Order: sequence, then C-alpha cells, then structure tokens
Amino acid sequence: MPFLTSEKTVQPDLSGPAPSVAAVIIGRNEGARLVACLASVAPLVDRMVYVDSGSSDGSVSAARAAGAEVVELDMSRPFTAARARNAGFARLGSDHGGDLVQFIDGDCRIDPVWISKAVSFLQATPRAAVVCGRLHEVDVDASVYNRLCDWEWDTPVGRTQACGGIAMMRRAAVAQAGGFREDLIAGEEPDLCQRMIAQGAEIWRIDAAMGYHDAAIYRFGQWWKRNVRAGHAFAEVGDLHPALYPAARRRMVFWGAVLPAVALAGAVFFLPAALLAAALYAASAGRSSWRFARRGFPAADAAKSGLLLTLSKLCNIQGAATYRFRRLRGKASRIIEYK
Repeated sequence: MPFLTSEKTVQPDLSGPAPSVAAVIIGRNEGARLVACLASVAPLVDRMVYVDSGSSDGSVSAARAAGAEVVELDMSRPFTAARARNAGFARLGSDHGGDLVQFIDGDCRIDPVWISKAVSFLQATPRAAVVCGRLHEVDVDASVYNRLCDWEWDTPVGRTQACGGIAMMRRAAVAQAGGFREDLIAGEEPDLCQRMIAQGAEIWRIDAAMGYHDAAIYRFGQWWKRNVRAGHAFAEVGDLHPALYPAARRRMVFWGAVLPAVALAGAVFFLPAALLAAALYAASAGRSSWRFARRGFPAADAAKSGLLLTLSKLCNIQGAATYRFRRLRGKASRIIEYK
C-alpha cells in the first residue's frame, strides 16, 4: 500500500483485506514488564519479534514462551535502541514481514484497541507514514517523576513533526527512509520522522489510547540522568535537523547556561544581576507549578513538578555539553541509562 501520492490524496479502498501487522519489541532486563508487554501484544499482531540487548533475567526465554521470534544483539558492539529496532525490523525481512510495524519498548503494554484504531487510521490516511496515540504512565502516584512522565506523554493530536519509540509505521516508509540511525543514543525516532517528512510523508498523533509505560523512576538521580539524555538528544538531533524543536533548544540554552552564567557573574561582580536571575528561576518554577495544579496535580506534586521542570534545563545542558565535548574529541556518544 503506497503511503505517498504525487497529487491529491486518494481515498483507499477499505473493503479489501486488512494490512498485516508485525510488532518489534526491544528490551533489556525488563522482567515482569516484558512479560506483560508480550501478553498485551501477542493477540493483536500477526508476527512478533523481540530484540534482546544482553538481558540476564530470563527475558529471552520469556519472549520465546510468548511466541516471539528472538534476536539477541551482539553486545561487543555499542548498543543503542536504534540498533535494536533496526535488528528487529531486519528480522521481518522483505517478504511476509507485515505491511505495518508496531514498535514498542519492553517496559510498555499496548492498549487492546490501539492496533485496530491505528490500522484504520493508516488505511484512511494514505500519506501518513507513522501514527501514534496517547501513552499513559502505569503508576503516576508512585513518584512525582512518574507523574511528570505521564504529563510528558500528553501531547497535542494532529499532524506533528515526530513520534516517540511507541508508534505504528508503514514498513515501506521505514525501508525507504533507511531505518533508524544506529549511532544516536536518543532521539532516533524524531530523526527518522524528519527524514520521512522530507520524502513527503506525514506523521500523525491521534486521540486514542495507545499504551501504558512503566518508567519506574523513584529517585532524583534517575530523573536527572533521563533529562541529561534528553539534552543530549536535543543537541545531536538538532544538528541533524535544525528546524526541529528550536524553541526547546533555546529554552535549554537560556535557562541551563546563560542564566546560570549571569547568576555566577552577578554573585561576584554585581549582586543585583544574581538576584534577578534567582527571581527569574523562582518565577519560572512558580508559573509551572500553577499550570500543573490546573491540570489536576496534587498540590505537593504540582510544586515539586514546577521546580523539577525548571531544574531539567540544567540536566539538558549537561547532556548537550557532553555531546559537544565528545564530538570535539572525535569520540562516539555513549548510551545514558537511567534504570
């Protein structure tokens, strides 16, 4: 089924056979989360491939028991999620691999109705190469960090510039774009989406429950590392696609680098400048806390979330600086894990 048309959109024939759907699941030591993921996916797809990245918890056996084909990555080579996704996609092959591919991480479960809704949308939207929906965090009450993840997943519906790691894609579109860039330690999905868009495809987020993610972030250090990784992605993917997320990169630089420099210089040379910087940080945290409260966050979580969102720019700039420093030294990026 072609996903591009050179002229106006052509309405597809929905009376024909439904396209086949395969799933590519990636994971490493996800334990019970992987078992739940496999159980949620298996009844909904025609074929299931699990790519394991050096697990030592019985993940491979669990995947085989659930009926998945298993690909075990050679861990003597640097690991990235992009490399794992490509390995799973390659296992599907060019024949009988599924017209559509649902990518999913092993710490997520697919909503029972998602696959059918995504397939219907792609059938009705020929130019769409990728469709994703609403991802929910499994236990938002377990920690403020999990609650922030759930907020992060709640993005506007409609045509968009990128998707996350949980999305349904046309197999032909992935192949035409060349798959995921394996040297990216994060942000491989936005990069792929941008290359698809450059070829004339569309990326969509629809108003439908897609799945349930288990971030399992309970410590400040985990949250910090996750945001360091995000900053690394902002910088690296921003170099590849300057038009993607420019406002987010500007905020990262202003709040994570410029304002701290002003505060430090002011503390040494001109105290009012330091006080102004402190006031701006306080105002930013307060404004964010108010917005979280309006979204229904409990008062304590709203206050903490506003502070964390402001602090996240410092994590982001650390990740961006790490990327720049390693690039200047001619070294490859290293994966940043928070679990």
